[in-house]
Amino acid sequence: MDFSSEIEKRGVSRRDFVKFCTAMAAALALPSTFASKIAEALEKAQRTPLIWLEFQDCAGDTEALLRATKPTVAEIILDVLSVDYHETIMAPAGHMAEKSKNDTVKNFRGKYIAVVEGSIPVKDGGIYCCIGGKSAVDIIKEVCGSALATIAVGTCATYGGIPAADPNPTGAVGVKGVIPTATVVNIPGCPMNVENLTATVVHFLTFGSLPNLDSLGRPLFAFGERIHDHCGRRAHFDAGQFVRRWGDEGHRNGWCLYEMGCKGPETFHNCPVVKYNEGTSWPVQAGHGCLGCSEPMFWDKMSPFYRRLPNVPGFGVESTADKIGAGLAVATAAGLAIHGIGRAISKKGSKDKESAE
Repeated sequence: MDFSSEIEKRGVSRRDFVKFCTAMAAALALPSTFASKIAEALEKAQRTPLIWLEFQDCAGDTEALLRATKPTVAEIILDVLSVDYHETIMAPAGHMAEKSKNDTVKNFRGKYIAVVEGSIPVKDGGIYCCIGGKSAVDIIKEVCGSALATIAVGTCATYGGIPAADPNPTGAVGVKGVIPTATVVNIPGCPMNVENLTATVVHFLTFGSLPNLDSLGRPLFAFGERIHDHCGRRAHFDAGQFVRRWGDEGHRNGWCLYEMGCKGPETFHNCPVVKYNEGTSWPVQAGHGCLGCSEPMFWDKMSPFYRRLPNVPGFGVESTADKIGAGLAVATAAGLAIHGIGRAISKKGSKDKESAE
């Protein structure tokens, strides 16, 4: 049975499949004409083995995977890939589960994809995370060291995430921290947006290569621009309209959350474009500022989460602010200085005064 017949058997119409391919072309910043090429590649693709590893994590990225829709990842991607090991969803357990992983590593060396979820503890010989009698460090070296490519999903697997936050008692690191020479694609987020994982896999199946990456190993199609660049509240930022208190008039009217600590101007991610929950919404749209979870060490560097960072380059955050219009740019800059940097300085001054007293 061919791929088209198989997915139709699972309830995915040809129309839905074509829509999926078109959406993937858009996600990868490709012309819509590439949808047919993507469809052809998926229909002809050989089932590439996949090993999904979980370490220090909350399983949030797995949950994101299982909730992908229209059609689901299971209906499209996982029918093309052969998921040989995923401890959360696989049927085998114990020694049989480990045998599935070991057989794939042995029989498909250099031909399978490894997906890693969760950080890897390296302190004290890696004893803080062991599976099947092996430490996460040894498993990573064994599995990812022999993989065609490794995709680190979620901020824990990419940079160490919350487990790596100060004081980092287990010595948690991301995948690159264990195997720096391996080919790794980082898809951070807490959790990652499954559309970005799907698009990465589709790119590989379509072109036989991984997508272009930024300096942090993230796909440029998903992390090439800041959240601020496409935020639905951007017009309010440009107009100097900021929420000052939760529930105030500006908050009720959807004004900019920068003053409330939104890290969108300093965070690279496509959240405003792809969104979550079938494209329904995302944190800023729902009224909460971005925490910068796709940036390295966000838990330490981006906090306090409800206070804007005072050391952003320039008076505010981006070069387009000075194009708002005569006078308004100056007013906006002054507003940012008064309510942002000025406030941070005054608070610091107050603390210094208290310390002196």
